[in-house]
Amino acid sequence: MREVLGESVLEQIMVDAVLKCQYDACKALDLVLSEECKPTPEIKNQVAAPSKKSTEGRAREQPARVDADIIPKVAKMTVSGKQITGFNIPSANTDENDHLRKGAVPNEVFPSVMPEASPKPNSACPGPSLTEEATAVQTPSKVSTKTRQQLDVKVELEKRQGGKQLLNLVVIGHVDAGKSTLMGHVLYLLGNVNKRVMHKYEQESKKAGKASFAFAWVLDETGEERERGVTMDVGMTKFETKTKVITLMDAPGHKDFIPNMITGAAQADVAILVVDASRGEFEAGFEAGGQTREHALLVRSLGVTQLAVAVNKMDQVNWQPERFKEISNKLGQFLKQAGFKDSDVAYVPTAGLTGENLTTRSQVPGLRTWYNGPCLLEQIDCFKSPQRPVEKPFRLCVSDVFKDQGSGFNVTGKIEAGYVQTGDRVLAVPPNETCTVKGITLHEEPLDWAAAGDHVILTVTGVDIIKINVGCIFCDQKAPIKTCTRFRARVLIFNIEIPITQGLPVLLHYQTLTEPCSIRKLVSILHKSSGEVLKKRPKCLTKGQNALIELQTQRPVSLELYKDFKELGRFMLRYGGSTIAAGVVTEIKE
Repeated sequence: MREVLGESVLEQIMVDAVLKCQYDACKALDLVLSEECKPTPEIKNQVAAPSKKSTEGRAREQPARVDADIIPKVAKMTVSGKQITGFNIPSANTDENDHLRKGAVPNEVFPSVMPEASPKPNSACPGPSLTEEATAVQTPSKVSTKTRQQLDVKVELEKRQGGKQLLNLVVIGHVDAGKSTLMGHVLYLLGNVNKRVMHKYEQESKKAGKASFAFAWVLDETGEERERGVTMDVGMTKFETKTKVITLMDAPGHKDFIPNMITGAAQADVAILVVDASRGEFEAGFEAGGQTREHALLVRSLGVTQLAVAVNKMDQVNWQPERFKEISNKLGQFLKQAGFKDSDVAYVPTAGLTGENLTTRSQVPGLRTWYNGPCLLEQIDCFKSPQRPVEKPFRLCVSDVFKDQGSGFNVTGKIEAGYVQTGDRVLAVPPNETCTVKGITLHEEPLDWAAAGDHVILTVTGVDIIKINVGCIFCDQKAPIKTCTRFRARVLIFNIEIPITQGLPVLLHYQTLTEPCSIRKLVSILHKSSGEVLKKRPKCLTKGQNALIELQTQRPVSLELYKDFKELGRFMLRYGGSTIAAGVVTEIKE
């Protein structure tokens, strides 16, 4: 059945048909074709007896439209001695017909074996000659251009989420600050993890000699993460507050996994910075060599403006207000220098292991006497949702590629701009391959469409899985993303020990892409606030400077100008295991 029907019919429809027909493949095929491709009487008459005059007229007017004309309107298929007739009447508004008008037939839409000979307009039976053998003819996508234009994404988003706004949240902080335990406990208290599973984690963590890691195992799912006791990759899950639908990303805190943390932070709207209130632990994470500073700088450079600081493990210092105030003051000064506004930063005392002040306001006597603010969940609910660029052309950054059951393969990633519908034809860049979106899944729920801000799984067909890599960008065919190997950017140099010079090899971190590149040219040093040129062609760049530089990548990369797509115009530069600069794309050379 799959050979005959190709990708035009969903797997479930075929399974249902087979079950109804008691595993008789011929009857099941008849049933599917009769339901999927049943023509109206008017179409039937047109197909049965086409006008010779109109056919000859078409042939005379459009002699070059060979590919478009040879697509069969009726395909006869012989299966086990039975002849089946399937109708394929494309809509005049479909995207596929745009290709037909240009004289190109997309293989993904019509993967059948087409006759090679062009039709003869003067023949007794106008139209293409049809083979008697089984020919797979697919119906084109049911999503027409007209339907796509009529979809009001902003209204539909409100309907879909029940009035709740979408928010992408990343949890960052120094290693062992308790990020995974904190958020794992939040998920457990919200009911996202049932008691039986939690009990299993507790028993397994005790056996492994890591009893305090039970809640962390909610988000640290791989064996290596659990064995080592550190988060290594970005864990992703979903939960809801009173007014928000939160996509939670638990980023690794260890210095070795900063590239993974950048990938998570690049997809976030807001962040929770977790710090350890224990004596000596906060200082170790905050001073030179700790990840607290670097993580805060990274998320700010990647566009996060709202931050909640969870002062964790407050139970280990007996909920002392002096310790909380000391940490808040030290962090406050640094975060202000990093570019955060005081009004966009909130401090919440918490205890991730015991669950105090996470989802409900804690009644611990040592806390209530001096803290009357919100709990962590209430603070998350107070975050403002950013404006989604749904009106811009479609852009999705691929964060993972994998094969699943059924045809095609899956890509995961966050839609940065625009929206996509099932049946849409999209362009994958840099391989510049066109493919069809066969299915969309959001938080394990199948959808007909998804929009900017959604972390989705797209099932795609019509392109080889080998050609699609992490870092590829899926975009609108009519407005593709720019590809280049040279571009200019305005960068802010971080606290570096060695000056940056021309020719320095660095690693470019852009969305989910990590690409080796080199600094081709130091163009000028700029004034931090006004952007005025202070010095042209400097010999080197030192810490804290703002500069215009030109970068050269080894392979073509897909970029957008910051002024056009803020979400896709930011990047980071790393060298020798540390982040040396953050920048925005100002000019694409080639």
